[in-house]
Amino acid sequence: PGASGGGEGAAPKHPCPICLDNEDDSGQMCASCGQQYCGSCIQSFGENKNGVTKCPICRVDFEIPEKECVRQLRQLLTRPAGRHTPIAQNSIGFHYSKGSGGVAQDEAEAARWYRLAADTGYPGAQYMLGA
Repeated sequence: PGASGGGEGAAPKHPCPICLDNEDDSGQMCASCGQQYCGSCIQSFGENKNGVTKCPICRVDFEIPEKECVRQLRQLLTRPAGRHTPIAQNSIGFHYSKGSGGVAQDEAEAARWYRLAADTGYPGAQYMLGA
């Protein structure tokens, strides 16, 4: 059995459900179920190296239209808060910032969503706010 600390050889606390080897800390997630994946697997999705086109947890396609992505992110935020929450909030902030996914560009609304994510300590949102 692996060590319980964060040292070399220790099992990841939140293993990627695809490779099971790496921490699922890429900041990328399935907009439908909130599952996160490691950076190596995320890169493979884009290059389709491993043939994975659907989330292995909920079986929803990874490639969905932006408008559907925003709808799924909003639905995801109706669930109890979890590891998915700040990433979803940050993603919605991004869509408001760019005026994509069927939402009108609104910097104040983007900042509100970024602030919600930043207040949890999420570094991507803190960066977007210039914190």
